[in-house]
Amino acid sequence: MPRPAVPHRSNLRREIAALAARMIAEDGISDYGFAKRKAARQLGAVNADELPNNAEIEAEVRTYLAVFQDEEHLERQHAMRLAAIDVMRELQAFRPYLTGAVLEGTAGRYAEVEIDLFPESAKEVEIFFLNQNVAYEHREPRRNQPDGPEAILVFDWGDVPIKLRIYSPDIERLTRRGPHGTRQMERARLATVEALVNATSGTAGTPQ
Repeated sequence: MPRPAVPHRSNLRREIAALAARMIAEDGISDYGFAKRKAARQLGAVNADELPNNAEIEAEVRTYLAVFQDEEHLERQHAMRLAAIDVMRELQAFRPYLTGAVLEGTAGRYAEVEIDLFPESAKEVEIFFLNQNVAYEHREPRRNQPDGPEAILVFDWGDVPIKLRIYSPDIERLTRRGPHGTRQMERARLATVEALVNATSGTAGTPQ
């Protein structure tokens, strides 16, 4: 009896990327590194060179969303970018930037709107929220991140989950890496996000 074929390493790499992308799109996993390690364990990968990089996973996320969540994804993306604009307008004094999956167009069903702030003090943001009667929760930042956030605040804007990462103002000038440490993290000021929404508004239905 012939032996079953062993998957080629490049095929296994693609399978890991595809499974990680499904986890990100469907299961609410936002950490690419965690998703690919979990996918690798499920598929029996043991070598580091079998793991896809983040660009490969992101490409698979875009493919998955286009195939399985096409119209739903476009409407969700539009609604989350509109929420980001509202929040950024409210927080203009703290130099907000949109970043993460909502900016990149890869937000799955459980994604958060990720906004980075660069106030003179993190306390200024909390005082602002208290004065505006905005309910929020603290989320503990990772302490082993160089130039990481001083605080993370999470709250809901209507039905849209928002995550604010608050940084020291001197971090704003630095080239930042994403949470997975493998590529530069894109970020956009309010005017750029408004232009992005205007440019893509014809491709998404109006959220109800």
